[in-house]
Amino acid sequence: MSDLYLDVRLDALRRTQNPDGGWGYFPGKQSWLEPTAYAALALHGEPAADRAWTLVKSWQSPDGSWKPSAEVQIANWGTALCVTIASVRGEFDDSFRKGVDWLLGSDGNESNMLARAFAKVGLIHPERNLSLTGWPWKPNSASWVEPTAHSLIALKQASAKVSNDRLRERVRVGEAQLLDVRSDDGGWNYGSRAALGVNLPSYPETTGLALLGLQGRTDITESLEVAGRMLRANPSPLAKAWLTIALRLHGVDAPELSNEWTPDIMITAVEALSCGNYKFFKTGGQA
Repeated sequence: MSDLYLDVRLDALRRTQNPDGGWGYFPGKQSWLEPTAYAALALHGEPAADRAWTLVKSWQSPDGSWKPSAEVQIANWGTALCVTIASVRGEFDDSFRKGVDWLLGSDGNESNMLARAFAKVGLIHPERNLSLTGWPWKPNSASWVEPTAHSLIALKQASAKVSNDRLRERVRVGEAQLLDVRSDDGGWNYGSRAALGVNLPSYPETTGLALLGLQGRTDITESLEVAGRMLRANPSPLAKAWLTIALRLHGVDAPELSNEWTPDIMITAVEALSCGNYKFFKTGGQA
Protein backbone atom coordinates (compact mmCIF):
# COMPACT_ATOMS: atom_id res chain seq x y z
CA MET A 1 0.00 0.00 0.00
CA SER A 2 2.88 2.42 0.76
CA ASP A 3 4.08 2.46 -2.85
CA LEU A 4 0.60 3.22 -4.12
CA TYR A 5 0.07 5.82 -1.39
CA LEU A 6 3.29 7.59 -2.40
CA ASP A 7 2.79 7.29 -6.17
CA VAL A 8 -0.72 8.74 -6.05
CA ARG A 9 0.51 11.78 -4.15
CA LEU A 10 3.59 12.38 -6.27
CA ASP A 11 1.48 12.16 -9.42
CA ALA A 12 -0.94 14.69 -7.94
CA LEU A 13 1.93 17.08 -7.26
CA ARG A 14 3.29 16.71 -10.79
CA ARG A 15 -0.15 17.46 -12.28
CA THR A 16 -0.83 20.51 -10.15
CA GLN A 17 2.45 22.40 -10.51
CA ASN A 18 1.81 25.95 -11.70
CA PRO A 19 3.42 27.31 -14.88
CA ASP A 20 5.75 29.49 -12.77
CA GLY A 21 7.16 26.35 -11.10
CA GLY A 22 5.39 26.69 -7.77
CA TRP A 23 2.31 25.33 -6.08
CA GLY A 24 -0.64 26.96 -4.40
CA TYR A 25 -2.44 25.52 -1.42
CA PHE A 26 -5.04 24.18 -3.85
CA PRO A 27 -4.81 23.33 -7.59
CA GLY A 28 -4.86 26.34 -9.88
CA LYS A 29 -4.22 28.85 -7.11
CA GLN A 30 -1.35 31.32 -6.71
CA SER A 31 2.05 29.85 -5.82
CA TRP A 32 3.11 30.16 -2.18
CA LEU A 33 6.37 29.26 -0.49
CA GLU A 34 5.07 26.68 1.99
CA PRO A 35 3.36 24.21 -0.37
CA THR A 36 6.07 24.81 -2.98
CA ALA A 37 8.84 23.96 -0.52
CA TYR A 38 7.23 20.73 0.65
CA ALA A 39 6.37 19.67 -2.90
CA ALA A 40 9.94 20.38 -4.04
CA LEU A 41 11.31 18.18 -1.26
CA ALA A 42 8.82 15.42 -2.07
CA LEU A 43 9.83 15.54 -5.76
CA HIS A 44 13.54 16.07 -5.17
CA GLY A 45 15.64 14.86 -8.09
CA GLU A 46 12.94 15.57 -10.67
CA PRO A 47 12.78 18.53 -13.08
CA ALA A 48 9.65 19.74 -11.27
CA ALA A 49 11.70 20.27 -8.10
CA ASP A 50 14.36 22.18 -10.05
CA ARG A 51 11.73 24.51 -11.50
CA ALA A 52 10.29 25.06 -8.04
CA TRP A 53 13.69 25.95 -6.60
CA THR A 54 14.36 28.40 -9.40
CA LEU A 55 11.13 30.19 -8.53
CA VAL A 56 11.70 30.12 -4.78
CA LYS A 57 15.26 31.42 -5.05
CA SER A 58 13.89 34.48 -6.85
CA TRP A 59 11.86 35.29 -3.72
CA GLN A 60 14.87 35.80 -1.47
CA SER A 61 15.30 39.35 -0.18
CA PRO A 62 18.64 41.20 0.09
CA ASP A 63 18.69 40.64 3.88
CA GLY A 64 18.77 36.86 3.36
CA SER A 65 15.15 36.15 4.29
CA TRP A 66 12.52 34.69 2.01
CA LYS A 67 9.10 36.19 1.40
CA PRO A 68 6.03 33.90 1.33
CA SER A 69 5.04 34.67 -2.28
CA ALA A 70 5.99 36.86 -5.22
CA GLU A 71 3.68 39.66 -4.11
CA VAL A 72 3.97 39.62 -0.30
CA GLN A 73 7.00 41.61 0.82
CA ILE A 74 7.35 40.23 4.34
CA ALA A 75 10.28 38.28 5.75
CA ASN A 76 9.00 35.06 7.27
CA TRP A 77 9.70 31.67 8.82
CA GLY A 78 9.71 29.97 5.41
CA THR A 79 13.36 31.02 5.24
CA ALA A 80 14.04 27.88 7.31
CA LEU A 81 12.43 25.68 4.64
CA CYS A 82 14.56 27.31 1.95
CA VAL A 83 17.78 26.77 3.91
CA THR A 84 16.76 23.12 4.30
CA ILE A 85 16.14 22.78 0.55
CA ALA A 86 19.53 24.35 -0.19
CA SER A 87 21.19 21.82 2.15
CA VAL A 88 19.34 18.93 0.51
CA ARG A 89 20.41 20.15 -2.92
CA GLY A 90 24.01 20.72 -1.79
CA GLU A 91 23.91 24.38 -2.79
CA PHE A 92 25.97 26.09 -0.12
CA ASP A 93 26.35 29.40 -1.91
CA ASP A 94 25.98 33.02 -0.80
CA SER A 95 22.20 32.69 -0.89
CA PHE A 96 22.39 29.81 1.56
CA ARG A 97 24.76 31.62 3.91
CA LYS A 98 22.63 34.76 3.94
CA GLY A 99 19.59 32.65 4.78
CA VAL A 100 21.47 31.04 7.68
CA ASP A 101 22.57 34.45 8.95
CA TRP A 102 18.99 35.71 8.85
CA LEU A 103 17.78 32.73 10.89
CA LEU A 104 20.54 33.30 13.43
CA GLY A 105 19.35 36.88 13.87
CA SER A 106 15.66 36.01 14.21
CA ASP A 107 13.96 35.41 17.55
CA GLY A 108 10.65 35.89 19.31
CA ASN A 109 9.89 39.27 20.83
CA GLU A 110 8.37 37.76 23.99
CA SER A 111 11.93 37.61 25.34
CA ASN A 112 12.78 41.29 24.83
CA MET A 113 14.57 43.28 27.53
CA LEU A 114 11.42 45.07 28.71
CA ALA A 115 9.48 41.84 29.17
CA ARG A 116 12.33 40.28 31.12
CA ALA A 117 12.55 43.36 33.35
CA PHE A 118 8.80 43.33 34.06
CA ALA A 119 8.95 39.62 34.89
CA LYS A 120 11.88 40.15 37.24
CA VAL A 121 9.98 42.68 39.38
CA GLY A 122 6.73 40.72 39.25
CA LEU A 123 4.74 43.02 36.97
CA ILE A 124 4.06 40.13 34.60
CA HIS A 125 3.98 36.38 35.22
CA PRO A 126 5.01 34.66 31.98
CA GLU A 127 4.24 31.01 31.37
CA ARG A 128 7.62 30.44 29.75
CA ASN A 129 11.27 31.10 30.50
CA LEU A 130 11.94 34.53 28.97
CA SER A 131 15.66 33.90 28.83
CA LEU A 132 15.01 31.33 26.09
CA THR A 133 14.10 32.31 22.55
CA GLY A 134 12.52 30.40 19.69
CA TRP A 135 11.54 31.64 16.25
CA PRO A 136 8.47 33.64 15.18
CA TRP A 137 6.31 33.39 12.07
CA LYS A 138 7.55 36.84 11.08
CA PRO A 139 9.83 39.47 12.63
CA ASN A 140 8.70 41.43 15.70
CA SER A 141 6.27 38.78 16.90
CA ALA A 142 6.28 35.95 19.42
CA SER A 143 7.93 32.59 18.83
CA TRP A 144 5.87 29.47 18.12
CA VAL A 145 6.54 25.75 18.00
CA GLU A 146 6.31 25.22 14.23
CA PRO A 147 8.73 27.93 13.03
CA THR A 148 11.07 27.04 15.89
CA ALA A 149 11.14 23.37 14.87
CA HIS A 150 11.84 24.14 11.21
CA SER A 151 14.53 26.69 12.11
CA LEU A 152 16.27 24.10 14.28
CA ILE A 153 16.17 21.58 11.42
CA ALA A 154 17.61 24.13 9.01
CA LEU A 155 20.41 25.28 11.32
CA LYS A 156 21.39 21.78 12.39
CA GLN A 157 21.66 20.72 8.77
CA ALA A 158 23.53 23.93 7.90
CA SER A 159 26.07 23.26 10.66
CA ALA A 160 27.80 20.81 8.34
CA LYS A 161 28.96 23.86 6.34
CA VAL A 162 28.55 26.78 8.75
CA SER A 163 29.80 25.58 12.12
CA ASN A 164 30.49 28.29 14.68
CA ASP A 165 29.76 29.14 18.30
CA ARG A 166 26.91 31.48 17.37
CA LEU A 167 25.04 28.76 15.49
CA ARG A 168 25.65 26.14 18.17
CA GLU A 169 24.42 28.47 20.91
CA ARG A 170 21.32 29.44 18.92
CA VAL A 171 20.47 25.75 18.44
CA ARG A 172 21.04 25.05 22.13
CA VAL A 173 18.74 27.87 23.21
CA GLY A 174 16.11 26.97 20.60
CA GLU A 175 15.99 23.37 21.80
CA ALA A 176 15.78 24.51 25.42
CA GLN A 177 12.89 26.81 24.51
CA LEU A 178 10.98 23.96 22.86
CA LEU A 179 11.47 21.81 25.93
CA ASP A 180 10.42 24.68 28.19
CA VAL A 181 7.05 25.09 26.42
CA ARG A 182 6.28 21.35 26.39
CA SER A 183 2.83 20.66 27.80
CA ASP A 184 2.40 18.74 31.04
CA ASP A 185 1.06 15.75 29.08
CA GLY A 186 4.40 15.39 27.24
CA GLY A 187 3.39 16.82 23.87
CA TRP A 188 3.25 20.34 22.51
CA ASN A 189 0.62 23.00 22.06
CA TYR A 190 1.12 25.69 19.41
CA GLY A 191 3.30 28.03 21.41
CA SER A 192 3.10 27.70 25.18
CA ARG A 193 2.43 25.10 27.85
CA ALA A 194 -0.09 27.33 29.65
CA ALA A 195 -2.17 30.49 29.24
CA LEU A 196 -3.54 32.68 32.03
CA GLY A 197 -2.50 30.04 34.54
CA VAL A 198 -4.34 27.23 32.78
CA ASN A 199 -2.31 24.27 31.47
CA LEU A 200 -2.82 23.73 27.75
CA PRO A 201 -3.22 20.34 26.07
CA SER A 202 -0.87 19.18 23.37
CA TYR A 203 -1.87 18.63 19.75
CA PRO A 204 -0.71 15.96 17.28
CA GLU A 205 0.60 18.23 14.53
CA THR A 206 2.69 20.46 16.78
CA THR A 207 3.94 17.48 18.79
CA GLY A 208 5.23 15.86 15.60
CA LEU A 209 6.89 19.09 14.48
CA ALA A 210 8.53 19.72 17.85
CA LEU A 211 10.01 16.22 17.81
CA LEU A 212 11.52 16.94 14.40
CA GLY A 213 13.34 19.91 15.86
CA LEU A 214 14.53 17.87 18.85
CA GLN A 215 16.26 15.05 16.98
CA GLY A 216 19.24 13.75 18.92
CA ARG A 217 17.81 14.48 22.36
CA THR A 218 17.81 11.72 24.96
CA ASP A 219 15.21 13.35 27.21
CA ILE A 220 12.13 13.04 25.00
CA THR A 221 11.21 9.35 25.45
CA GLU A 222 7.89 10.27 27.07
CA SER A 223 7.09 12.64 24.20
CA LEU A 224 7.79 9.94 21.62
CA GLU A 225 5.36 7.66 23.46
CA VAL A 226 2.78 10.47 23.40
CA ALA A 227 3.34 10.89 19.66
CA GLY A 228 2.77 7.17 19.10
CA ARG A 229 -0.52 7.27 21.00
CA MET A 230 -1.61 10.33 19.05
CA LEU A 231 -0.90 8.61 15.76
CA ARG A 232 -2.85 5.51 16.74
CA ALA A 233 -5.78 7.77 17.69
CA ASN A 234 -6.13 8.68 13.98
CA PRO A 235 -5.72 12.48 13.99
CA SER A 236 -6.02 14.77 10.96
CA PRO A 237 -4.18 13.84 7.72
CA LEU A 238 -1.56 16.57 8.24
CA ALA A 239 -0.98 15.59 11.86
CA LYS A 240 -0.64 11.92 10.89
CA ALA A 241 1.96 12.82 8.30
CA TRP A 242 4.09 14.94 10.68
CA LEU A 243 3.83 12.36 13.46
CA THR A 244 4.87 9.61 11.05
CA ILE A 245 7.89 11.61 9.87
CA ALA A 246 8.90 12.39 13.46
CA LEU A 247 8.62 8.81 14.70
CA ARG A 248 10.49 7.38 11.73
CA LEU A 249 13.33 9.87 12.12
CA HIS A 250 13.59 8.90 15.79
CA GLY A 251 13.80 5.23 14.81
CA VAL A 252 10.30 4.36 16.01
CA ASP A 253 8.03 2.22 13.86
CA ALA A 254 4.95 4.04 12.58
CA PRO A 255 1.79 2.29 11.33
CA GLU A 256 0.82 2.34 7.69
CA LEU A 257 -1.09 5.45 6.65
CA SER A 258 -4.64 5.14 5.39
CA ASN A 259 -5.18 6.00 1.75
CA GLU A 260 -7.60 8.87 2.30
CA TRP A 261 -7.38 11.67 -0.23
CA THR A 262 -7.37 15.45 0.16
CA PRO A 263 -7.17 18.19 -2.50
CA ASP A 264 -4.98 20.30 -0.19
CA ILE A 265 -1.60 20.41 -1.94
CA MET A 266 0.45 21.14 1.16
CA ILE A 267 -1.06 18.16 2.97
CA THR A 268 -0.51 16.00 -0.11
CA ALA A 269 3.17 17.01 -0.20
CA VAL A 270 3.77 16.33 3.51
CA GLU A 271 1.97 12.99 3.19
CA ALA A 272 4.28 12.12 0.29
CA LEU A 273 7.27 13.08 2.41
CA SER A 274 6.06 10.87 5.27
CA CYS A 275 6.53 7.71 3.21
CA GLY A 276 9.11 9.00 0.75
CA ASN A 277 11.76 11.65 1.35
CA TYR A 278 11.22 12.15 5.08
CA LYS A 279 15.00 11.66 5.46
CA PHE A 280 15.44 15.23 4.19
CA PHE A 281 14.36 16.45 7.63
CA LYS A 282 17.04 14.37 9.35
CA THR A 283 19.50 16.44 11.34
CA GLY A 284 21.72 13.89 13.01
CA GLY A 285 21.18 15.48 16.41
CA GLN A 286 22.64 18.64 17.85
CA ALA A 287 24.73 21.05 15.79
